Amino acid sequence: MKYQSEIERRRTFAIISHPDAGKTTLTEKLLLFGGAIQTAGAVKSNKIKKYATSDFMEIERQRGISVATSVMTFEYKGTLINLLDTPGHKDFAEDTYRTLTAVDSVILVIDSVNGVEEQTRRLMEVCRMRDTPVIVFINKLDRDGKNRFDLLEEIEKELKISLHPMTWPINSGKEFKGVYDLFDKDLLLFTPNTKASEEDALRISDLRTPLLDEKIGEKDAAILREDIELVEGVHGELNVNDYLAGKVAPLFFGSAINNFGVKELLETFIRIAPSPQCRPTSEREVCPGDEKLSGFVFKIHANLDPKHRDRIAFMRVCSGKFERNKYYHHVRLDKEIRFSNPYSFLARQKDIISEAYPGDVVGLFDTGNFKIGDTLTEGDRFYFTGIPSFSPEIFKEVVNKDPMKTKQLEKGLLQLTDEGVAQLFTQFGGNKKIIGCVGELQFEVIQYRLLHEYGASLQFNTLPFYKACWITSSDPQKLHEFTRFKSANIANDKDGHLVYLAQSEWFLNTERNNNPEIEFHFTSEIHKEAV
Repeated sequence: MKYQSEIERRRTFAIISHPDAGKTTLTEKLLLFGGAIQTAGAVKSNKIKKYATSDFMEIERQRGISVATSVMTFEYKGTLINLLDTPGHKDFAEDTYRTLTAVDSVILVIDSVNGVEEQTRRLMEVCRMRDTPVIVFINKLDRDGKNRFDLLEEIEKELKISLHPMTWPINSGKEFKGVYDLFDKDLLLFTPNTKASEEDALRISDLRTPLLDEKIGEKDAAILREDIELVEGVHGELNVNDYLAGKVAPLFFGSAINNFGVKELLETFIRIAPSPQCRPTSEREVCPGDEKLSGFVFKIHANLDPKHRDRIAFMRVCSGKFERNKYYHHVRLDKEIRFSNPYSFLARQKDIISEAYPGDVVGLFDTGNFKIGDTLTEGDRFYFTGIPSFSPEIFKEVVNKDPMKTKQLEKGLLQLTDEGVAQLFTQFGGNKKIIGCVGELQFEVIQYRLLHEYGASLQFNTLPFYKACWITSSDPQKLHEFTRFKSANIANDKDGHLVYLAQSEWFLNTERNNNPEIEFHFTSEIHKEAV
């Protein structure tokens, strides 16, 4: 198999969580271990000027949240790691869902205080759709949280996945003393307000040793011995194949802010996480070892550097070898394109690369050629499947507040919706522009970016729609009649496809029952056609 050694040493994964579970903090600690950054950022206070490395948009730094997926590449012990830090906020779930199509595994961060939250459930549902391997990191052990056994039961029940503890905590909150590593048989001692170091690890292969009582006290030592006996009796050895099949999730405890328990997580990750995997296309399954290059665009970001008005398409390489200045086939446009300055990323920093292999995420300078889901090949005419646009849930009319900036507004709307931040619809037979989003915060981001990046000022007027459904029919006449009679509820998406905007669930069900010849679709992937 060509490039076998390069493929096997790569790991591409996403970190996912509910907002404020500590996902971005964990990301930074992993980057510190990889030597990719020298100092961690801070997102807790606007007074602190060293912001999280992975939050590069101004609005992210102001709000202290991640609203766009960041891509970071670093090496650790000979393993090349492509890490995708995703938005935790539910309003940006669609960006996260698409990102999950570009990774081979995930690390799920859970707050030990709050346990499983709404967004955690949604994210796990997407992981289960693809049987994505999951490692769970229970964070914030230095705070008073839920009982460890109750937390395990809650996670297994709510997320419908079996857990396999790899480390085990000694108390929590003010009484937190550390964790025991069940794989390496190390006791890791926690000291409040200090960062974890190698000196904090004690080799204790036999928990009956008096050294354990000396280090953590007789009472806690007795509880730990009892806990470990129970955990090992129930779980035994980790079956790596069950993890790779998405059936079992290795479990770690720690405190990302204190860099505690992170190294154990990283060591296990590079040992068991999958290297790049095969992926479905419209023609066949494409595997990393296939000789010809193929890859797909899962994210587009305009104005990554506001000074240069650049636009970057993020492509996951799936097979073959990507080379700078070589011509590749853009399947949807049916034309050849080459890239003189492809990038690898460390958040805002970009490095020009000459080659990339399966598993790598490459930044391609884009002059408007790419849309989410586009495929590049070396002449093959397939496209990668499973990268849909979801139906929005909130709809607002765009009202231009400065007619002198109409061109800037239209350009900005097209570019931002190409990124997948939101969806743009045009009223059927008219010019009214409608933005559809999953959450309110997306409108705030769009308004902010249009003003600061394009100089366009607008206001949003809320529209009374409940859901957007793409409509098709094998009978063109029936489709024509439906769109004519329901023109007030019909729009075109930016690709020209017909969309029915339903006012409520009742209206949607009524139209579906009354028009059996019309098919209503909740994702836009139905419109992709084999080429």
